[in-house]
Amino acid sequence: MATHSGFDRGFDLDALPLRERKKIQTGIRLWRTAVGLFAERGFDQVSVAEIAAAAEVSKMTVFNYFPTKEDLVLGPMEQHLDEPARVVRERAPGTSAVGALREHYLAALERFDPSTGLSDDRVVLDVVRVIHQTPVLLSRASAGFDQKAQTLLTAELLAQDPAHDDLTARVAAAQLLGTQLALTGENQRRMLAGERAADALPAALEEARRAFALVEHGLGDYCARPA
Repeated sequence: MATHSGFDRGFDLDALPLRERKKIQTGIRLWRTAVGLFAERGFDQVSVAEIAAAAEVSKMTVFNYFPTKEDLVLGPMEQHLDEPARVVRERAPGTSAVGALREHYLAALERFDPSTGLSDDRVVLDVVRVIHQTPVLLSRASAGFDQKAQTLLTAELLAQDPAHDDLTARVAAAQLLGTQLALTGENQRRMLAGERAADALPAALEEARRAFALVEHGLGDYCARPA
């Protein structure tokens, strides 16, 4: 399950018109307020009305930004489900899909991007805890990554493949996203155990390189049973 703050889509907030900037800032405030309350009391014990009161807005304003209570946790991160497909689509000439996603993931690790799990930011860790402690959120997060992200990546790989091999595209997407999930899950485990992101970075980078190498070169005779 990948977690991302979700509000940073690569633009300069200060360069936006005032109205758009205030809209984004309000969304961030609502999200942070909700996550703080959920982390303190539990997702099911906090109402949308209480979140609105804490953020000093109306309940309708909350729903204007986040249509459901679950969106208050998952909405921002779900904006990034198209990211693997976008990375493949925008890769440099001569770069393989594996290479593009590997370099993207390594770069994200080095900047402690929440999507890699290697972030000890308090709000990010609160999001991870709330999701793992709330079955409805965990189910939706897993489904989003397993279904939507994989469907989008499969479609992009298929479009880029001269042979237009549907099976290869589906298997490749599953392997690539499964690799990222495995790495991110281990990074989240480290952070929840109290490790510092900076201390864990060298091991996380090495594991990411090893994991993507397995995808690139195949498992071969891995775990072959002795004769």
